[in-house]
Amino acid sequence: MEPIGNVFSEHMRIRPSKHFAPKTNWINDPNGLIFHDGYYHLFFQYNPFGIKWGHMSWGHARSTDLINWEELPVAILENDDHMIFSGSAIFDGEKLAAFYTAHKKGNQSQYVTFSTNSGITWSGAKKVLDLQMEDFRDPKVFRYVDRWIMLVAKSKELKLSFFESIDLFNWEFLSDYSMTGVNILYECPDIFKIEDKWVLILNTNPGGPVGGSGTHYVIGDFDGKRFIESDQPDYLDYGPDFYAAVTFNDAPERIAIAWMNNWDYAQEIPREGWNGSMTTARKLTLQDGKLKQEFIGQVESFNVPTNNNFQFEYLNGAIKFIRSGEKLLVDRSELWPWGISKFEVPARGDFQVDALFDSGCLELDLGGVFVTCLLEVGPERPKFSAWPA
Repeated sequence: MEPIGNVFSEHMRIRPSKHFAPKTNWINDPNGLIFHDGYYHLFFQYNPFGIKWGHMSWGHARSTDLINWEELPVAILENDDHMIFSGSAIFDGEKLAAFYTAHKKGNQSQYVTFSTNSGITWSGAKKVLDLQMEDFRDPKVFRYVDRWIMLVAKSKELKLSFFESIDLFNWEFLSDYSMTGVNILYECPDIFKIEDKWVLILNTNPGGPVGGSGTHYVIGDFDGKRFIESDQPDYLDYGPDFYAAVTFNDAPERIAIAWMNNWDYAQEIPREGWNGSMTTARKLTLQDGKLKQEFIGQVESFNVPTNNNFQFEYLNGAIKFIRSGEKLLVDRSELWPWGISKFEVPARGDFQVDALFDSGCLELDLGGVFVTCLLEVGPERPKFSAWPA
């Protein structure tokens, strides 16, 4: 089977220009995010052979500014034995190492493979962790003091397992962790330190804030063996189209990217040539002990008075935000027919709306509440209006 060539259609008026989308074919989770040799490397779940999920491999793109992306050849292609599921990448001082889940019927195990040319080609793949489990996936590897730590999801057991290694090949179990109140399929974990606290990200499908898939996080402490929560879990994004969020290893700042879609309807959306895109990159910091996010890209700001509704009106319809107590009812039904057309998000008094516009989507910061939505819209700038509730 040969990969599909460059197939385009004008119906791709909704193809984003400010978000990474592949030239052709299907993508989902971001993988192996790492800053290396002056580039932000974005690997991702990719089907080289079509616009639906399947034949999972690692695609590859890179950027110097997290806005303009250069798509590169497929990095790690599925083989006759297994598909290449999600994972992470590290630099061991000499070469890049990618850790991924090898998926085949009845078993998921963790592999490592290596690159000496900045992720263009990979070789030396070797199995390093196999618990003979059907749902054991998405390894996140990072350096802790004098050793390596791997965090992996035992998806249906609702656990994240920590392992340690000094050589990247031999891994010893440390501990299990389950997020308070999150009791649905675990996937794509991440963990990192900001200042003196640790942040753990957990993606679940379903379990999102408005239905379908979504991304949770919690702040806590990690001592090299186990993670202990010090706050209540929360959502990283309250919209329907933010999933599998992970962060870049070795970057100057802590940067996150997610897949801009929802498993409830991702494979039902009619597309030609390409299918899927990533969110805008976000800078993560701590402010007064709480996680703060900031879009990397050009935003436009709008003030929303207390007790006002508002909307963004496009050529073919509007997305509306209607006050309801301490919540906003979001109605995108005029611009999105494929599922979760109406949903609620928290609303915290007066707030400034920071909006990032692009074809096919809308990303918002509603006074610290982030909302990501797919929309069937083109590149036009929408008209903003507000009125008393």
